[in-house]
Amino acid sequence: MRIVFGLVLIIGIGLAGFAVYMAQGYVEQQQAQLAQERKKQDQIVPTTEVYVLTQPLRYGQKLGKDDVRLVRWPVDAVPEGAFTAEDTLFPEDEDELRSVTRAMEKDEAVLRVKVTQPGEDAGVGSRLAAGMRAFALRVDVASGVSGFVRPGDRVDLYWTGSPPGADGGDITKLIDTNVRIIAIDQSADQDRNSPLVARTVTIEATPQQVASFAQAQASGRLSLSLVGANDETASEVVQVDQRSLLGIERRTIQQQEVCTIRTRKGAEIVEVPIECTN
Repeated sequence: MRIVFGLVLIIGIGLAGFAVYMAQGYVEQQQAQLAQERKKQDQIVPTTEVYVLTQPLRYGQKLGKDDVRLVRWPVDAVPEGAFTAEDTLFPEDEDELRSVTRAMEKDEAVLRVKVTQPGEDAGVGSRLAAGMRAFALRVDVASGVSGFVRPGDRVDLYWTGSPPGADGGDITKLIDTNVRIIAIDQSADQDRNSPLVARTVTIEATPQQVASFAQAQASGRLSLSLVGANDETASEVVQVDQRSLLGIERRTIQQQEVCTIRTRKGAEIVEVPIECTN
């Protein structure tokens, strides 16, 4: 009887130990899974919804609700000016649609700088910044950089003419730098990539600049000089006239002082040069 009782006790202790071991393993497994889930949660990037295009759109086309869809976008990488809500992209109190001012491709985020206000045409007025004005300059194949300038480019403006009171002929002077072009002839399409010999170039300028350019056109000739897309250098004051172009220097020859003695011989006065002693 004692032997049976001892065997039962030993088996009970063994089963209890095995149960403790299994419970400990289960707890450790659950803790490991919980740690993995927490790690995955930490790796998840917070996102928000952003409107992107469902098809390519070109300059001047209307932007409708069928042309956009919502996608998840990392919060830290949302482009500036992106639309995240329908009531901002398609206001309920506006029946007119926005127009596209810059070409956009499928799945590209819709940005404020690439569309107009609701009902606004994709013309020059939509490109002007606050306080700026549009001003047209007359150009030809030479002054217009052979037609290679296009909307969105920046140019330096040079004036050639004869200033009042000048005795050395025409001069050429840099009168303004980094002026932004917003239209070529009647086109404001920034995606035009073929050269076009234009008759007018419309620029963005302040009222003070407009007055200066108008005076420059009336009193001489204007020429454009294309600025590189990534060029941020500031142009220095530039002025060239015919003398500096040809390397002609103006020199003033000092006259030598001459002393004389006047003597009268009858009705004739004779001057005799002598050495100056003063």
